[in-house]
Amino acid sequence: MSDSLLFVTSERNVAPAVLAEGKHQPDALASASGVYITASGTAMLETTDYHLAATEDWVWLALENGVLQLTGADTDFILKAGDCCMLPAWTEGVQLHVTQEARVLWMMVGGTLAGAFLQRMGALPHRIMKQGSLPSQLNLARHIVQATVRVSVAQDASSAQLQQLLWAMLASHSGQPVAMDAVLSHEIAKVVDAMRKNQYKDSFSLAEMAALSRMPVETFRKRFVSEVGMPPQSYQLYCKMERAKTLLKEGYSVRQAGVEVGMNDPYHFSKTFKNIVGMSPSSYSKTASK
Repeated sequence: MSDSLLFVTSERNVAPAVLAEGKHQPDALASASGVYITASGTAMLETTDYHLAATEDWVWLALENGVLQLTGADTDFILKAGDCCMLPAWTEGVQLHVTQEARVLWMMVGGTLAGAFLQRMGALPHRIMKQGSLPSQLNLARHIVQATVRVSVAQDASSAQLQQLLWAMLASHSGQPVAMDAVLSHEIAKVVDAMRKNQYKDSFSLAEMAALSRMPVETFRKRFVSEVGMPPQSYQLYCKMERAKTLLKEGYSVRQAGVEVGMNDPYHFSKTFKNIVGMSPSSYSKTASK
């Protein structure tokens, strides 16, 4: 068996195939910021059961490929490729039942402001939260693992680099212009910024987005997918649902939240929200208020 910082193994459990894993001791500046990465890794999981360790830090875990079921701690949901979940500190009894060989990325986030940071990423304070992740976030998570391993093994990467990557993940989640490998081009950033400034109240058509970028429609679509990692209208819908989650946590009704993101039909809004978030907006609102 191989030791892991996240997965608990015993004689009865199969150890995951750890591809890379490392710890990080934040420097003085990172510690003073109140939020920093303490460990991260990636692993291949066979079709069996795994148990997660209860850690003093928050855990962000994403599925690159495969399918698994996460149970325990009053939670039971399916994770598919591109989904992520966030576990509050000291969450116990979490089990992963892998139904299709899976590759996971994960990181532990510590510090006095870790909870507040993860909640801005969509987490709930006392409950495991599942949501989709952007391709840029998965790519940033891969860079975080690489940098953490370098810190752990060779001591040749700095806390500053990990802090930049961590905050880039939040920026990407918040709809700011973060590309797969660098900042977005001016043309694509202009469209992303227009959506964000509008607070996702309107639904920009593909033609309207292309006009903002001053590119032909098909050229714009290909550029957007290349830089952001997903089609422009899928990205717009993702951001609308993230905005709706924020509104619901602030006490907006389901109808009000739907109107604020340009969906006046509560049924259509609820159906879309459930398809993307994994639970109805009314259930999310009740859960978030606990």
